[in-house]
Amino acid sequence: MRQGISIAAIMAVLAQGPVWAAPQSAVQARSNSSGLCRSPGALQQLGAENWNQQQRPRPVPVSASARKSVAPMADYPPAAPPPASAMGRAERADSSGAAPSEIAVTASRSEGGAAAATADRADKVMPGETAGWPDPRPRRPQPRPQAGQLTAGEHDDLLNPELYAQYQRRSNLGQDLPGLPLLDTARVLTIEARDRSGQPLGRTMVEVLCADGNRLQLSTMSDGTVALFPALDRLGSKVKVRVGGQPWREVAIASGAGGQRVSFTLDQRPAQAAQKLDLMLVIDTTGSMGDEIRYLQSEFGAIMTSVRAQHPGLDVRVGFVFYRDLGDDYVTQTVPLTRDFARAQGELGQHQAGGGGDYPEAMDQALVRAAGQDWRGDAVKTMLLVADAPPHDEHIGLAWQASEVLRAKRVQIVPVAASGVADKAEYVMRAMAALTQSRYTFLTDDSGIGNAHAAPAIDCYLVTRLDALLRRVIDSQLTGRRIEPAEQEVIRQVGDYDHGRCVIPRGGLQQD
Repeated sequence: MRQGISIAAIMAVLAQGPVWAAPQSAVQARSNSSGLCRSPGALQQLGAENWNQQQRPRPVPVSASARKSVAPMADYPPAAPPPASAMGRAERADSSGAAPSEIAVTASRSEGGAAAATADRADKVMPGETAGWPDPRPRRPQPRPQAGQLTAGEHDDLLNPELYAQYQRRSNLGQDLPGLPLLDTARVLTIEARDRSGQPLGRTMVEVLCADGNRLQLSTMSDGTVALFPALDRLGSKVKVRVGGQPWREVAIASGAGGQRVSFTLDQRPAQAAQKLDLMLVIDTTGSMGDEIRYLQSEFGAIMTSVRAQHPGLDVRVGFVFYRDLGDDYVTQTVPLTRDFARAQGELGQHQAGGGGDYPEAMDQALVRAAGQDWRGDAVKTMLLVADAPPHDEHIGLAWQASEVLRAKRVQIVPVAASGVADKAEYVMRAMAALTQSRYTFLTDDSGIGNAHAAPAIDCYLVTRLDALLRRVIDSQLTGRRIEPAEQEVIRQVGDYDHGRCVIPRGGLQQD
């Protein structure tokens, strides 16, 4: 009898699960950092934050126009005309859609002088500059901060894998940045979960079992997908996959370039709209970020008003991590996720730019703080990374590890690249966005506000108002569908753009 039970048990195991090594426990799987199905492991513990709430400056007043409700997201208002200085640049744009200032910056990139050409700070030493020398360029007149004035573009590297691979080859920064692995977006295994009617199933558990018994466990985004990178995640030649507790399915990993998609249909439950949103803003508050912080204080209220109007009943929590650098009056200041929106708006209003002194900042510590927050497992999780500089070289590995922990928690990192972003910062932030199935956003010169913004190393994009852009990104992450701007929202187009994809010429990309 014992023999019969043993045989039955063995047959049941063989029928239900893989025939490879015995699977690890969930705790072991989450902490695995070697072998196949690699996961990031535990982050280092940071000490207590050294800051005193009583010593912060008084809140910065928010204009009445910024506090007004804005139109729901489905009815984005047309973009306000750029100031005269910006319109002058637009009128002088060449046939490719790029203004002369962008052409100059692009040329400097190809000559290796992007950082010096795009430096916009007098308090920071950019690569190629000398400490103590003032910025000779005149500052533009600053209009009164209010929502809807900043302009921006966005790019999704997962939708443009060939261009991203070319960008990696041309920049060669992946070889120079310690701790930042090469993210191969040309080889992506996409696991997709849908209900019987074909609707995407968000927040559904996907389990991946590698041949050595290590596991990855990631829940789907609102579009019903999990994006796996065979090289980065070390998937090996084949894996077993199951979704929502359904039977395992074996998947052979393609060795060459090209995406793979494996779809699962679950009969147990229909797709449901997102009910919760955890939104955290991680903001560089060093001296060079003064313009961005002043306007963000106005933009933030308008963005959140629109999100809540478009999604009535949505349970929203908001939090912040403000950061500077080692040696400043603080390194990080964390405001935990809260439903008290008035308090969150007040916290943002109390911060002003200061400190800095060199180009890199303590982004790594800020990301570690953000990764340690109380993110809800059943919420859509978005993190806006507002920055104009990368981490210090020796801390890029920690920043990347924190982004991998955020990915494991299914937090989508949305960089908002401010003025002064040079090649290294763009490279790091674009990799973080792609890793977390998100998009890279960047401010542009079209508003005429603040100092010059570096033209991104991106082939095509649309320029719209920043507040409308971030509302579309957040709404896309809530609904699981990409939302394009209305025609009247578009201020300018660069390159051959088609719903997030850059159209590649018939002859293919030019060889490097």
